[in-house]
Formats: sequence, C-alpha cells, structure tokens
Amino acid sequence: MNLKPETFQRIDDVITHYPVKRSATLPLLHLVQEDAGHISEDAILWIAQKLELEPINVLEVVTFYPMFRRAPIGRRHIKVCRTLSCALLGGYKTCETFQEEFKTTLGATSPCGEVTVDFVECLASCGTAPVVLIDEVLHEKVDATKAHEISAQIRAEAAARR
Repeated sequence: MNLKPETFQRIDDVITHYPVKRSATLPLLHLVQEDAGHISEDAILWIAQKLELEPINVLEVVTFYPMFRRAPIGRRHIKVCRTLSCALLGGYKTCETFQEEFKTTLGATSPCGEVTVDFVECLASCGTAPVVLIDEVLHEKVDATKAHEISAQIRAEAAARR
C-alpha cells in the first residue's frame, strides 16, 4: 500500500492504544483515507491483516459508515445538505444544479476529474439553508443561482491551475 511513512507510524501508534486490535479499525480507516483519499480494496486487505481480522470485518465497517469512500474523489468535494431545512428550502434543486454544472451524478466524479458532488446529512446550519460544504468551506443560502456562480468560480480556479 502506498502511504506516507508518517501515516504508517501513526497507524502503528494508534493500534497500541487499544487492548483489542479490532477496536482500531475506525481510526485506521480514517488514517488511510486521509492519506490516500479513499479506501481501496488493497487498503481493506492490508488493514484486515494488520488487525488480524478477516477482510469482511473491515469491509462491513467501510460500507456501514457513509464518510468512507471506496473510490477516489475529485480535487474539489461539494457536499450538499439534504436534511429537512435544506430540502424544504431548495437543497435538492441546488444539488441538481451542481450535478448539471459538472456533468456528474451523486457520488461520481466529473469527467474532468475536478469535482465530486455528494448529498450529505445535516451540516448544522439549518437557519441558513440550503447549505453546501465545498472542501472545508461552508456556503450558506445556496440556491440555484448561487450554485451556478460557485460552479463558475470552481471552473475558473481549475483553469488557472493549468
């Protein structure tokens, strides 16, 4: 598995904090995803071996928790809140707008590789719905018009990097 040496060190250190190795499954998954960007099949097998588990024991954790990704995501990650306040105030339309703008579907990466759009649970800003988290920046009151503006900005930033 291709991880940074410091990630391997952190993994070894984390395991020592648990009296039962299996208990380190979640922290190891987080560390691997933080470094690699997603949880690959190789990572599942490696973690299982490291924790002396069957691969299915690791896979069931990966597939249970929605924060773990099985495939790489785009350079930019757009997360649109889908819970009640956001849904009532246009969150579904906002999400559709981002999908149309980047020609992608939920959870898939855009053809250019720049963006992945996901629907997520509460982003804890119900009073400013609909809300969108792009990478780690919260955007409030994102209607379709604002989604178009944000999309144009993302495309401009991507073009400037080329």
